[in-house]
Amino acid sequence: MAGNPVAERDAMARARELAHRGPRGVNPQVGAVILSPDGRVLGEGWHRGAGTPHAEVDALSRLRPEEARGATAIVTLEPCNHTGRTGPCAEALLEAGVARVVYACDDPGDASSGGAARLQAAGVAVARLDEAEGEAVIADWLFVQRTGRPRVTVKWAQSLDGRAAAADGSSQWITGPQARAHVHRERSAHDAIAVGTGTVLADDPKLTARIDGDADAPQPMPVVFGTRAIPVDAAVRRHPRGHRTAGHDLERELFGLAADGVQSLYVEGGPTLASAFLAAGLADRLTIYLAPTLLGGPRTVLDDIGVRTIDEQRRLTVTRLEQLGPDLLVEATTEEVH
Repeated sequence: MAGNPVAERDAMARARELAHRGPRGVNPQVGAVILSPDGRVLGEGWHRGAGTPHAEVDALSRLRPEEARGATAIVTLEPCNHTGRTGPCAEALLEAGVARVVYACDDPGDASSGGAARLQAAGVAVARLDEAEGEAVIADWLFVQRTGRPRVTVKWAQSLDGRAAAADGSSQWITGPQARAHVHRERSAHDAIAVGTGTVLADDPKLTARIDGDADAPQPMPVVFGTRAIPVDAAVRRHPRGHRTAGHDLERELFGLAADGVQSLYVEGGPTLASAFLAAGLADRLTIYLAPTLLGGPRTVLDDIGVRTIDEQRRLTVTRLEQLGPDLLVEATTEEVH
């Protein structure tokens, strides 16, 4: 069955928009659009969380049975082929009489993949479209499937001479308002935010995302690493998402966070925590704010990260440079692929 290229591409773009309506968590965000043979939109759907109908089934539920027969399903992820809390989407599409399925990226799961092959074996026309764009929608979820842990972003602000604070420990503020506003947008874009107990005791941070004009911005879940007690009146205890404590075994804690649906972690602690993630090879992305100021003194942005000789230096790939008011944003990825 030949498709309608223009209608299918428009529908795939719409499906990506719908996918973002679903919650981030253990399951991927997926959107679907059902098209008539002449390219009209018959129904839309998205996955609303674990245990709810998948996007394809949600979209099919908007149609009368006769509308689904001969229709085209556009979906951002390959229809699943296994029974979990819900049945296999490949079977639901077959039962509905859908004649063509267009999806963006393959399902990486050992148990859930194979939906495209199942559909083709039953005579349904199957095609791929916008793979890179589809993967971008669920990039963090795909990272969790490959590694078993969340994608980790380590952030710090520093003076040009590599200091995170003045000699007396004061650090508010090294950067200007534009850089600090960007930090809050980064917080909101991550599922969880990490600090060490030292930061909680010294700065009593709120760890919320405060974005002008967006009172409903998504909030990251605070994760406090360390063994020292958190004061009963600490601001983190009043966070709208509560907080979680974690020990010193970073990899084990990351696996636990992934099992609970955390796909991305924003590490915003001080030099001790940032250095621990780098030394352990668990920092995937760095977000660094360079302020045009000099502080001198001992408060460097990093402690020991395991580099003993110049041959062991940690090479980075810079992916973004941007001026934020007087400050410079540097985004980079680590050379090693985790």
